[in-house]
Amino acid sequence: MSTPELDPEVRLILATHNAHKVEELRAILTDAIPGFQPQWLASAAGLGMPEPVEDGVTFAQNALIKARAVVAATGLPAIADDSGICVDVLGGAPGIFSARWAGSHGNDQANLDLLLDQLSDIAPEHRGAAFVAAAALVLPDGTDYVELGKVRGQLLFARQGEGGFGYDPIFQPEGYEVSTAQLDPAEKNQISHRGRAFRALAPRLLPILPL
Repeated sequence: MSTPELDPEVRLILATHNAHKVEELRAILTDAIPGFQPQWLASAAGLGMPEPVEDGVTFAQNALIKARAVVAATGLPAIADDSGICVDVLGGAPGIFSARWAGSHGNDQANLDLLLDQLSDIAPEHRGAAFVAAAALVLPDGTDYVELGKVRGQLLFARQGEGGFGYDPIFQPEGYEVSTAQLDPAEKNQISHRGRAFRALAPRLLPILPL
């Protein structure tokens, strides 16, 4: 595969083909790193890169697979996350299979419908769940770092809210009376699994950014 053409301002590649994640990560890093400029972060999708096979068995392994593939293709530092929802009564599933729980990768509506159907007769006190994310940074010399983020809550019986993506409309974080999809984006990023993971990773990014 030929090396993607990079804008000279780009310092970091986000290994994702999910446009929602690109927007969310730019907001998270802008908030976490004073002076961060959104144009420093490009995405694998924006560079026309194919998605690697995610055959890891943990969130951390899959995040590293994605980031390493981008570093190999571009020679630039790469970040990636792998995340999902872990439902208590399902023994932690869907977990790493969250994005393809209904069989088709990234079909949010089908994934939500299936999970709601599976839990339709589960009482509120047994609908505990957690959003979990692993945020990975891989450097061109092969050095890598991984940080984890988690937010506990419970699953609702029906969708609530139009914001967010993935399982946000059916997840109510602890301490809130609304779903994640009903939160203001900035508030969501402050409490989210992805926000927590990337804020923990942020100090590792400082040496590679022109701050």
